[in-house]
Amino acid sequence: MKIAITGKGGVGKTTLTALLAQVYAERGRDVLVVDSDPSPSLAGALGIPPEVAADLLPISEMDELIEERTGAKPGSSGSFFTLNPRVDDIPERFSVAHEGVRLLEMGSVESGGAGCICPESAMLKTLFTHLLFRKDEVLLLDMYAGVEHLGRATVDFVDTMLIVVEPTRRSLATANQIKQLAADIGLTRLWLVGNRIRDDEDVAFLERERGDIPLLGYLSEDAGVVEADRQGTSAFAVAPSLKRAAGEIADQLDQLALEVS
Repeated sequence: MKIAITGKGGVGKTTLTALLAQVYAERGRDVLVVDSDPSPSLAGALGIPPEVAADLLPISEMDELIEERTGAKPGSSGSFFTLNPRVDDIPERFSVAHEGVRLLEMGSVESGGAGCICPESAMLKTLFTHLLFRKDEVLLLDMYAGVEHLGRATVDFVDTMLIVVEPTRRSLATANQIKQLAADIGLTRLWLVGNRIRDDEDVAFLERERGDIPLLGYLSEDAGVVEADRQGTSAFAVAPSLKRAAGEIADQLDQLALEVS
């Protein structure tokens, strides 16, 4: 199962990603989580101890590895380099594991713009494609708002894209922008997940204003998210209502996967 999670900045993409990862790990699934956000924070959301998280380094910042695999130094221009470097060993070598969840940080290419053709981008694109082709595991992609990593050749390998929204018009506007970008590459398996839901009126607002993107489930407003951050643990460990809601969303995702297969 390959699930991409996106949405407007600050809506709770990372919280949902961490909760789903821990739900699947508790159910005995092999789980790999990829932090594709330019400001990675999944390690904290998963409650990974600092001494373990210290071993994490975004792939895009591994200059020696990128040069070794592509044949060119990161940041270089006008030089020849391979567009399909070897990446099959990277998920195991450069990820960290905690309580059944393996985490890999991708990082981002900071120079050259969205159309950057450089050793760093070649490395990330090849790695991303490799991850989508892996079998027998749950792959969760914590992405930023957009579908930049998803090319036409890989779209068939993403089972579902979850767009996290709050009960606000700005959040839903971003969701519709993402839907349009996804449609451009043929990705139509999109679902909304509401976050920070306070009451039935918030749910009614999402149902009323969501347009034609179906609502898969929601997470209630819960002080446990802040408390988990203060304690250096996960919301999964301290917020039973969120754990239960994430389990229900995972059940829905499993059902969708069965319907597709």
